[in-house]
Amino acid sequence: MALFRVFLLVCLVAIAAYTSVTIANHGMGLYPIFFGDIAEMAWPGQFNLDFLFFLMFSGFWVAWRHEFTVAGLALGFAAFNLGAPFLAGYLLIHSYRTKGDVAAMLLGPSRAARAR
Repeated sequence: MALFRVFLLVCLVAIAAYTSVTIANHGMGLYPIFFGDIAEMAWPGQFNLDFLFFLMFSGFWVAWRHEFTVAGLALGFAAFNLGAPFLAGYLLIHSYRTKGDVAAMLLGPSRAARAR
């Protein structure tokens, strides 16, 4: 679990640094570029569409883990919109809240308890 937590921290730092430089150089105009690449039907758009589906999976998983409560839906929306930085932070927090119990971290505490 310690190596996984280090990995999550490295991801958070790397994406924060990269995003800071990108915003400084190009501004906050992500969505027109992101969806414009998809509309062009070329490899950058294919990658963006693939990534968009991963964001959807992430959002649905977070909402599901919280049993689609209002808080779970809000967290799922955040996961969808904020991507890897959100998910890395979310997993890092839950790795501590669940004391490293991977089943509880991935399924949520109530589903993990039922699975045992």
